[in-house]
Amino acid sequence: MSFRLELLGFNVTAVEDGGQAAAEISRSIPDLVIVDTVLRDGDGLEWIARIRTEHAADRLPIIIFSLDPSLETVERAYHAGAQDYLITPFDPTVMEEKIETLLLSQKTSVKAKAK
Repeated sequence: MSFRLELLGFNVTAVEDGGQAAAEISRSIPDLVIVDTVLRDGDGLEWIARIRTEHAADRLPIIIFSLDPSLETVERAYHAGAQDYLITPFDPTVMEEKIETLLLSQKTSVKAKAK
């Protein structure tokens, strides 16, 4: 996935676990976060909720990737703070569309607040 995003022109910082991701976010808030529901060091949905409160990342676009298509998990993801959910395996063009949509809506939101 990182390679594909880099081919599309994105700067990608890939990390191994939630602890590394939190450290990266505390250094610099990224334009977008992609996270799995299952992390090596914990639950991805709990991690999202913690990032939202600890790093004042309330407007940070987050996409969840998951093998779990259950409605309960999807609802938990949105309640934790995700803006989109993608069930794996997925069509790479669907991933690209979701990323572009989130980034565009983020730019529009920032412009609207600046006025």
